[in-house]
Amino acid sequence: MSETDYDQIVQLLCDRLTSLSKVPEVSIAPETNLITQLSIDSIKLLNLIMEIEDAFDISIPINALTDIQTVGELAALVHKIKSAA
Repeated sequence: MSETDYDQIVQLLCDRLTSLSKVPEVSIAPETNLITQLSIDSIKLLNLIMEIEDAFDISIPINALTDIQTVGELAALVHKIKSAA
């Protein structure tokens, strides 16, 4: 998987997070914190994960999400799982 694929993952996440966020005026970038800046709760995060799994035909282990705090970290996890598939 190339850098372009990573950028596409980031773009997809940013697009989806814009609609999920309770704070619409926040600009979403790879360094944006999912919880403190976007107010994404566990239910919204799980829904987002299901959408990502469907979009990229991957399975993301729930325990892999424990260290994820930013959009970039989530994109890197998706990229890593997709690359391994």
